[in-house]
Amino acid sequence: MVFNPATQEQRFVLDHVAAIGELAATETFAGASDDLIDAVLDGIGRQAAGEWAPLTRLGDTVGARWTPDGVTMPPGYRDAYQNYVAGGWGTIGVAEAHGGQGLPFVIQTAVLETLGTADLALALCPILTLGAIEALSHHGSTEQQAKYLPHLATGAWTGTMNLTESQAGSDVGALRTSAHPRGDGTYLITGSKIFISFGDHDLADNIIHLVLARTPGAPEGTRGISLFLVPKYRLAPDGTPGKPNDVRVASIEHKLGLHASPTCVLSFGDNGDCIGELIGPEGAGMRAMFTMMNNARLNVGLQGVQAAEAATQKAADYARERVQGYRGNSAVPIIEHPDVRRMLMRMKAQTQAARALVYYAAAQVDRANLGDQSARMRLGALTPLAKAHATDIGCEVGNLCIQVHGGMGYVEETGATQFFRDVRVAAIYEGTNGIQAADLVGRKLLLDQGATIQSLIDDMRSEAENSALVELINACETVTTRLLGAHDDDRLSASYPFLTMLATAICGWLMERQFRAADEPGCDPAFRSTKQATALFYLQQIVPEALGLMSAAMAPAEMLYAVPAEDF
Repeated sequence: MVFNPATQEQRFVLDHVAAIGELAATETFAGASDDLIDAVLDGIGRQAAGEWAPLTRLGDTVGARWTPDGVTMPPGYRDAYQNYVAGGWGTIGVAEAHGGQGLPFVIQTAVLETLGTADLALALCPILTLGAIEALSHHGSTEQQAKYLPHLATGAWTGTMNLTESQAGSDVGALRTSAHPRGDGTYLITGSKIFISFGDHDLADNIIHLVLARTPGAPEGTRGISLFLVPKYRLAPDGTPGKPNDVRVASIEHKLGLHASPTCVLSFGDNGDCIGELIGPEGAGMRAMFTMMNNARLNVGLQGVQAAEAATQKAADYARERVQGYRGNSAVPIIEHPDVRRMLMRMKAQTQAARALVYYAAAQVDRANLGDQSARMRLGALTPLAKAHATDIGCEVGNLCIQVHGGMGYVEETGATQFFRDVRVAAIYEGTNGIQAADLVGRKLLLDQGATIQSLIDDMRSEAENSALVELINACETVTTRLLGAHDDDRLSASYPFLTMLATAICGWLMERQFRAADEPGCDPAFRSTKQATALFYLQQIVPEALGLMSAAMAPAEMLYAVPAEDF
């Protein structure tokens, strides 16, 4: 497979979905000129195609390896990552005050999309680092920011987030990791964490772990949790990595996919000598961690786009080359058969829709950072939609890639399964998609009694022209009204179908917007034709499917409990 960066598509979505021109017109983002955006997209495309994409198959087959001295990455990965650092790609969306370029988050999103499409596993490393930057930028002390952020911004040091423990799972409040004051403002950290992505590796000179732990006498549950900064190597007086900090990699997980992304079990303080620094006040750990998690959730949604784009390219390449069957009297490539065309069109339409949804949400980050409170509220509602729906799409498109390959898709040598295997966890981590749906109806909807979602519905209705899209938007409004007055169980039982309905409506709205924008002067004719055909497919075939979810979204919860637990 030859990797082709989706540069033209990205630029179109930045212009017509993210409205990057409006952001560039502000003083804060004045540096985001047309020439600079083009240079960024072209440059990262070349680096991804030349250095990251050739590694992805090796990463899948060789994978990261545990050793007693730490995790080693597959051959070529350190060089590729170090060239990413040297190119300054990690600094794109980081504030200038912290060593970054201060460009919009949505441009950083495009950079990460290209890298992750080339190698989904390796791109997870900078995603986590950006989350650590976000947490320290908002909650770290001035001294912590000065010591750590410039190195995290370049990617010379990487970051992790340490929430989950084996006995707690998604119930973070049940954690047991402890932090005991040492009397000098630092803490002794003791405990273990599981499922820590890039918890150890040999790509960078230091790893900065952000660890949730409980101090002595802290209340039970999430109110008693604090956040600590625990470097793999303590800093020497000159600020460089020095003595090891008693953080041990107990093991790495053997996973369905993402084999080049080491998922670690980390043990802190086995020798009683793991030192951490408190981030923010005691007991405010969840607030600080949610800053990191909300950033991560958008970037996990982006992983759905990455996997879908790569899978679509892989399937289309195979379908053009694989000759099987006849059209008339001639043997033809399978791309000429209607059912294969159906799958490829669906893959392309869903990928473009997911990209539009994630970029639209990412642009709300930038507008919120400019002080737009309505954008901040809209971002809150969009985050679970982008995370869940885009990763659902990534899984669907990865599955279709296997189907397009037929029997060869089930054979590992073709590499067709990797996209599905790699992206499958994205629907699980950073809060399962069911948790995202519960967040949508249990927190985001009720926070302002539906005003933010109603505002979004009103905006969609004001532009929508396609009849099926208008009907879906109206259905979303009807379900919204019902959920506002529903009991908790009924609201939660409706949450997933409602999330899919609303996300599909937003995607349809943004795809229809792109259809109109493709008619504007200057649009490349071939790009216009493909864009409009894809948008029409989405509106005519995918939007109507979401209407069928309305009955499930309106149904009471009692049907889900009709079968006793012991009878399942």
